[in-house]
Amino acid sequence: MKVSGLLVFVALFLTTLCAVSQGREIIDMAGRRVTVPDRIRKVCTDWPIMMYLVYAVDPTLLAGLNTPFTEYQKEYAHPSVRALPVVGGFFGQGRTANMEALFKVKPDIVVAEIWGNLALNRKSEELLAGLGIPVVYVKVDVTSDYMDAFLFLGGLLGKEKRARTLSDYGKAAFRETARVVKSIPVAERPRVYYAEGATGLFTECSTSFHGELIRLAGAKNVHTCSDGRLKVRGMEAVPLEQVMRYDPDVIVTMDRIFYANVFKDERWRGVKAVKTGRVYLSPGFFLNWFDRPPSFMRLLGLKWLTWRLYPESYRIDMVKEAQRFYRLFLGVDMPEDKLKKALYR
Repeated sequence: MKVSGLLVFVALFLTTLCAVSQGREIIDMAGRRVTVPDRIRKVCTDWPIMMYLVYAVDPTLLAGLNTPFTEYQKEYAHPSVRALPVVGGFFGQGRTANMEALFKVKPDIVVAEIWGNLALNRKSEELLAGLGIPVVYVKVDVTSDYMDAFLFLGGLLGKEKRARTLSDYGKAAFRETARVVKSIPVAERPRVYYAEGATGLFTECSTSFHGELIRLAGAKNVHTCSDGRLKVRGMEAVPLEQVMRYDPDVIVTMDRIFYANVFKDERWRGVKAVKTGRVYLSPGFFLNWFDRPPSFMRLLGLKWLTWRLYPESYRIDMVKEAQRFYRLFLGVDMPEDKLKKALYR
């Protein structure tokens, strides 16, 4: 590195350290005491789930992306994020940050998810600390965590009113679902198969967070893991013969290819859900409502799945509800015809 370049680097580094030193102490959702700037203007995150969470609270605070938005996503994305630099990800699982890009962005904080053993993240924390960037942990292990996560971020980022509105929406969604599920006798609640991949022959264990909405909607995920452990990565291969033995009442999928072919494929015609026409494709404008990624969109996805599973008990105008959600969380006015096409296939 040339001397002039080194001096610039050191000057920027010291400026960053000074900015952080004059701040406030907060306790993050991992119980850690962290000093952050009095006013946080620029945020980076450790992986996309956190990126979308911060985006929901205030997209203009994002200073860099873990992964780029697709052209399709950009149709719904706030103008402030469409051309942001990609800084990569952090904290294990093979994630690698672009430290040069991150330093150029100079975020005030990095928001990271509490994931597994925090000791595994110390190396990344120390690296960021060396750049004068504090790490703040947020907990969103399950969908119900989002309400507290919104409130925490609202206090951290000075967006309390906005965060309270988002949190209240989530709480109402859980209350509505619980009310509907309570009214349905256990014996009448459907058995659901989550079909993944173009063949539909990949799925999630009943304990996997990827299929969490099935449990939250009071239904039974037919694929129970024999070892009883929580399955995180998922996408477990399942032979069609096993699906036929499960004979689910309902099939939920995110895969458009599978959905387009399942009713025409003779091999699937013997499955109850196919025979009765109860195969549902989860909508996915900007982000999927059901899974992958398991984001805040699940608050809408929970209402969607409850509506699909119990249409006689949960009488909701899903088009209007989706429009309300997109205006609230994303600031987007969704066309009625586009939503109708996705919801009434």
